[in-house]
Amino acid sequence: MVQKEYKFVGLNMQSISILYGIFLIMWGLLVNYISSSSSYTSLIPSIMGLPILLCSFLAVLFPTKIKIMMHIVVLFGLLTALGGLDVFRSFFSGNFLNLFWADLSKLIMLITGTFFTFLCIQSFRFARRNK
Repeated sequence: MVQKEYKFVGLNMQSISILYGIFLIMWGLLVNYISSSSSYTSLIPSIMGLPILLCSFLAVLFPTKIKIMMHIVVLFGLLTALGGLDVFRSFFSGNFLNLFWADLSKLIMLITGTFFTFLCIQSFRFARRNK
């Protein structure tokens, strides 16, 4: 049996993207609450997760628009990973984990954003090979 779409742990990329968007939104809200942050920057993961969730949901609702929606999703996944690179600034300046929740949040964004982008690229390659 030939697979019609790329799957990771039994989920297609739209489902993974919806879950990832929800994760980012919840992570940003949780960090904001736990750290009692008065800065909007603690909500950056939530801000990045919102378009991922929205576009993934639209890809499910409108299958004819799946290509454009999932390309937008991978763009925000990449931006999430790139935003997480800021953790290296505090690491190299010797201030790593001085702002525990901020650095942890950046690290989470870097790791999950990179992995998510990798999965998206694998999905695009799978689709290209199986045209």
